[in-house]
Amino acid sequence: MLDLWYQQEFTVSEVLFMTIKEVSEKYDVSPDTIRYYERIGLIPHVPRKENGIRDFDEQACGWVEFSKCMRSAGVQVEALIEYVELFLQEGTEAARKEILVEQRARLQEQYDQLKATMERLDYKIAHYEEHMAKNCPSLK
Repeated sequence: MLDLWYQQEFTVSEVLFMTIKEVSEKYDVSPDTIRYYERIGLIPHVPRKENGIRDFDEQACGWVEFSKCMRSAGVQVEALIEYVELFLQEGTEAARKEILVEQRARLQEQYDQLKATMERLDYKIAHYEEHMAKNCPSLK
């Protein structure tokens, strides 16, 4: 597939609109997931052609990328839905920031737990390597 976003021979109007298949391939998100994100409000407004086919513009693609990034990191769907709803309203910067701060704190806790587990695994691996080296010098 041609990555239309970076092809210089196309005009701006040709580049800014993509089908769901193109968006799916570009962001490595299934079409079903994109439709789900749209249905629950994570992608607030996807323009459509006269025949009803989704015609993703730059803004809609930005929401796809944002949703994928946040979900891949483990940010809760409910928090993202609330964030997008607030984003579409004026004067909600403080509330949006609070959602992000809360989600970051959640992720930090998960990161700390993961880091502790990695350190324990490193210790156990080192223990086995030391044990194996003592019992089988040829493994050095």
